[in-house]
Amino acid sequence: MVKFSKQFEGQLVPEWKEAFVDYWQLKKDLKKIPILNTDNNATNKNKNKNKNKDSCFTNDLISSIRKLPFFGPQRREHGVIQVHTKLAQTLSKGDLYETEVLEQFADTEAAAEFFALLDLQLNKVNKFFRTKEKEFVERGESLKKQMEILIELKAALKQHHDIGTSSGQNLKEDESISGIISCDEESTKDRTEQEQDIENSIDEVNKNDGQLTDSPRSSELGKSTSIKREDSKSKSLSERVINIQGKSLKIHIPLTNPTRTFSAISYLLRDDMINQSSKKCGTDGRKLHINRTKLKHAEKMIRGAFIELYKGLGFLKTYRNLNMLAFVKILKKFDKVTNKQVLPIYLRVVESSYFNSSDKALKLADDVEKIFIKHFAEDDKKKAMKYLKPAQKKESHAVTFFIGLFTGCFLALFVGYVIMAHITGMYKPQSDTIYMETIYPILSMFSLMFLHFFLYGCNIFMWRKTRVNYSFIFELAQTKELKYRDVFLICTASMSAVVGVLVLHLTLVAKGYSYNQTQAIPGLLLLVFIMLLVCPFNIIYKSSRYRFICVIRNIILSPLYKVVMLDFFMADQLCSQVPMLRNLEYVACYYITGSYKTQDYGYCMRTKYYRDLAYAVSFLPYYWRAMQCARRWFDEGHKSHLVNLGKYVSAMLAAGAKVAYEKEKNIGWLCLVVVMSSAATVYQLYWDFVKDWGLLQCHSKNPWLRNELMLRRKIYYYFSMGLNLVLRLAWLQTVLHYNFGSVDYRVTGLFLAALEVIRRGQWNFYRLENEHLNNAGKFRAVKTVPLPFHEVDEQD
Repeated sequence: MVKFSKQFEGQLVPEWKEAFVDYWQLKKDLKKIPILNTDNNATNKNKNKNKNKDSCFTNDLISSIRKLPFFGPQRREHGVIQVHTKLAQTLSKGDLYETEVLEQFADTEAAAEFFALLDLQLNKVNKFFRTKEKEFVERGESLKKQMEILIELKAALKQHHDIGTSSGQNLKEDESISGIISCDEESTKDRTEQEQDIENSIDEVNKNDGQLTDSPRSSELGKSTSIKREDSKSKSLSERVINIQGKSLKIHIPLTNPTRTFSAISYLLRDDMINQSSKKCGTDGRKLHINRTKLKHAEKMIRGAFIELYKGLGFLKTYRNLNMLAFVKILKKFDKVTNKQVLPIYLRVVESSYFNSSDKALKLADDVEKIFIKHFAEDDKKKAMKYLKPAQKKESHAVTFFIGLFTGCFLALFVGYVIMAHITGMYKPQSDTIYMETIYPILSMFSLMFLHFFLYGCNIFMWRKTRVNYSFIFELAQTKELKYRDVFLICTASMSAVVGVLVLHLTLVAKGYSYNQTQAIPGLLLLVFIMLLVCPFNIIYKSSRYRFICVIRNIILSPLYKVVMLDFFMADQLCSQVPMLRNLEYVACYYITGSYKTQDYGYCMRTKYYRDLAYAVSFLPYYWRAMQCARRWFDEGHKSHLVNLGKYVSAMLAAGAKVAYEKEKNIGWLCLVVVMSSAATVYQLYWDFVKDWGLLQCHSKNPWLRNELMLRRKIYYYFSMGLNLVLRLAWLQTVLHYNFGSVDYRVTGLFLAALEVIRRGQWNFYRLENEHLNNAGKFRAVKTVPLPFHEVDEQD
């Protein structure tokens, strides 16, 4: 049977862990009482018989007095303890509880300490529940107003459509209704000033200094005051103030992708051309068109906000039930240890406390459910529950079976490939040049890619074990996210296929088949993987493949897309995969240019454009990451992003020095490589340890670490810092050119590239751990979706 403490830890909301009852500390305090009781019993045995008789006489006298009518009702009411209620200094804290011990325990002082801690936990739970409930209720009221505005606008658009249809007008697909843009101080500015205002007002929701997920939905639960702060901001291209049916509204559609950004800019340019003669509002104001597309964006935002609110209310319900159960369990243990009847007395207080008696959250959850069913699910409750309460994907034993099967196949094929390669001497300096120049890059590319993917599966396993909420940080759908078993299955199956094809190719080469007949095989293997990645059919984890393609698109088009946590996390992974990208580029050139037909493997190396592109590939991951830092600084205004940008600029300078040294190997370029690479390494190590991992805190209770640690043993953190330091120095191979015996230099390069991938794998765990602790420090367990409509005071 699983202990309650394990069940309690497994079911609580990870980000709210500090707000739950500290069940483990209560158990520790409870253990003091029986130990002290034993000591007192041993002491009592040494007392003389006269003192025993006196104590017996005193106990009999006290018990007889308690039976008197005057004392009877009070004792029956209070019993062993009495819980006093007093008002807190502020209304937000509600009532405070304080327990008075009325009877003698084996160790009364230890019992008093236990109840003091118990009162502290009860007051903490009530305060947190009251705070979160207030936030959710305010969010719910805001969403209800948003829903009313959306319904009103949709009705107006429908009425406009009906009027146009009855009058015989030729309506377009993007038919719209017109409102009046409010005329205020901002509307009288010059266009240059408006453009400056636009740059400073993009999506204020993401101003959390990178502590959560850096996404437009990752700030704390919205309050009504945050709407007022947004209204006081200058209007961006995505924010328009209209007046329709007696209401002045600000429409805010975040500019999260290039399409919205360019469309907003083009709208401004058209509007500027039409109204270039007048910079101030006229009597009628400037017209604004609200079309179906904008309403769909607004509806999507409101629907996502309802889903997140419902999720938060579910977490609050879990918080209530688990805390109630924890109080019951610890009081039962106390009664069992002390042989007193404390449970009924204290439990009445817990049941009547605010966190258990308030029903505002339950009523709000019912309202959200009704609104969602009516307006977003076409009165279909089953359809609505798919969004509000998505079912967890069931784990199949078949996945585990196939992981084992493909692992065995991969190991057998890999051993066979190594033996065949050793017999044929493929990986020695005097090996077959054509094979090493054409086939080996494909093996290297797939090996690095799936090694990285395998380490990601290991990261998922460790994140789940340590209760790091990676799904929330990456904004992954619970029903579609990859579990660690899925990742391992993809890795083992893919590598089995890769090594199997390479074994077949090497077998054909060893039997004397010409390269004209065999060179197309590795190219076909790469083509099959690309086709599987872009396959439009719902097979082989379609949602994950589509999300991966979207993330790569966001990275390549940086800084046009708004940067979220998953985007810059993936860009960091690409910074560790430069050798894989260069191999991919070479293989693409080899097969696209048709060099595989003539075995002219040196054609791409002789072509100037290819060489320039090869150098660009070495810089691109760092450039993309630097552009993401620039976009985040543009959106959020935090100077730390500029400092982070400097880290990637230093990495690009170091890479440029290495490229120049490869061209002209002289002492001058060598000194520049050493200086630039050393400076970049120190920069990166500081950012890894201090910013990304949150370690090296001087005043931490854990020396040179941080106060909160997810792993139990501190040695893991010290070892990881040391390993990260050693692996960061892999660039020394550029200077030393050390080879392992008679192994080909390309095999040595693969080994060093694999070490960098391993370094990135262990970096990933601590990066997400630090991100999770930042979320837990601010009790962020649900996202806040920005709302599209904001009412504006007409006097403003």
